[in-house]
Amino acid sequence: MERSQLAKIRTGHTHYRAAVAVFFVVLASAVVCNAATPTISQDDLLKMLESGTAPLILDVRTPGEYRSGHVPQAINIPHNELASRLAELADAKNREVVTYCERGPRAGFAESVLQEAGFSAVRHLVGDMYAWRRSGLPVERP
Repeated sequence: MERSQLAKIRTGHTHYRAAVAVFFVVLASAVVCNAATPTISQDDLLKMLESGTAPLILDVRTPGEYRSGHVPQAINIPHNELASRLAELADAKNREVVTYCERGPRAGFAESVLQEAGFSAVRHLVGDMYAWRRSGLPVERP
């Protein structure tokens, strides 16, 4: 084969591999960001916090992220530990649970874990911690 033919084949394989990679990234995003999960606005959650009627608030970021500041009253169970720590949330199985991470994907994963475990009222905080901070809402530190 000539060099030019080999170059065309290599280029074609590179484009094909890139297209396959993009496909899997999009597919993973659709699975991880659970679009079927109902949401709760920052304002609605803040009103619930202020009125003393807050749901269980689950921060699924890393412990370091949690220590740097979290939504008031939130508990921290990192998304990658949630499946093995569901027993800690057994009392909340029939309560409303609001999840968040920094920007959404880890919370989406956590929502799927909770829903598969039979949690009946899981909601996602719109904008996650990133938007909560940017809105100047109260942040708690341990």
